[in-house]
Amino acid sequence: MTEYRRLRVALLGAGAVGSQVASLLLRHGDELADRAGAELELAGIAVRDLEAPRDVELPRELFTTDAESLITGADIVIELMGGIEPARSHILRGLGSGADVVTANKALLATHGPEVFEAADRVGASVYYEAAAAGAIPIIRPLRDSLAGDRVVRIMGIVNGTTNYILDRMDSEGADFADVLADAQRLGYAEADPTADVEGYDAAQKAAILASLAFHTAVPLDAVHREGITSVTAAMIEEARAAGFVIKLLAVCERLSGADAESISVRVYPALVPRSHPLASVHGANNAVFVEAEAAGSLMFYGAGAGGVQTASAVLGDVVSAARRHIAGGVGVGESTRANLPVVSIGHVTTRYQITLEVTDEPGVLATVAGILSEGGVSVATLVQTVAHGEGEDDAATAHLIIGTHRAPDSALSAAVDRLAASDVVERVVSVLRVEGE
Repeated sequence: MTEYRRLRVALLGAGAVGSQVASLLLRHGDELADRAGAELELAGIAVRDLEAPRDVELPRELFTTDAESLITGADIVIELMGGIEPARSHILRGLGSGADVVTANKALLATHGPEVFEAADRVGASVYYEAAAAGAIPIIRPLRDSLAGDRVVRIMGIVNGTTNYILDRMDSEGADFADVLADAQRLGYAEADPTADVEGYDAAQKAAILASLAFHTAVPLDAVHREGITSVTAAMIEEARAAGFVIKLLAVCERLSGADAESISVRVYPALVPRSHPLASVHGANNAVFVEAEAAGSLMFYGAGAGGVQTASAVLGDVVSAARRHIAGGVGVGESTRANLPVVSIGHVTTRYQITLEVTDEPGVLATVAGILSEGGVSVATLVQTVAHGEGEDDAATAHLIIGTHRAPDSALSAAVDRLAASDVVERVVSVLRVEGE
């Protein structure tokens, strides 16, 4: 039997992911040792409540509430507590002691990433975070290592399983948002408070991480444009289907080329995706990340975006990488942010819209609407008018216009929608969706 150097592993957190990581470390220790070139000793598991129920049966003697003592002397610290504090302090303490850190904490990295990576650089340690962006999908290593010699132009990702499950059910069944959300909560796909998912906060954190890595630029979370899916209706889903699209909540990270310099845009919103695009066929609670690079072309990474054992797979991959670095020696590989590209607002992005309006059904309405768009530098690509309707003789008849625009600066499109909303012929702006992936 091969004898390996022993590395002490401190695990912080034993929730759905942490308990699976601990179980796999204990059950597959010999295999992991062969792959890592080191014996991975689970030194302990720090938790807030020793008596809390666990998803997996684990030796009680491993549990402790003293995270600080556990971190001291650890070679690898796995942080799966979530939240900002005390996770941030524990990670900085681990790095300060020379340990490598493995984390799945997207909220922490999106808000304090530069601080964490600088702390690692100071001591020559490494931070691994494969599970922070898309669950089990390997996307961090491909961006950081495989595509390091290429220029990433654009990333489009379905990076939140809850919203994809909801939108997919709405598309396939014609169901309403509230009904599918309730089902998702019963099935455990959505939290009791689903705000982080359905309002796009979770996806925005992941977008900031992916953009920072892909474009070698620190992307602050408040620079990410964010919209959620709570306004998406069954009628919008049906209109999208009729036009050959599916609605997906997308995280879009894009390199923009201007006259004088490059910049980047990072945004999250529900978008129309052509049904011919690979992202349109991502169903259920799965995630997918579509990467476009100058030399490599188009690449797609697909799989489970959440789940305890699935995410544990990505965490343990990072643990093996950290162990190999310890055995090989040398300083850790830091994160490059030297490109330092400016992050611009969504108004600088060139896109196109599908706008649905409820208008008065009278002569000249189409000309008025087209004139408002034209004045704003927006041209009409497609137009569909529904049959006029009204409740009774005293009710003014109205109709729906579904307008597809040509590409234009988002600022011009947004301003045109505002002018339409203020027009006398427009009763209300029913919906506005951007088109991506054409």
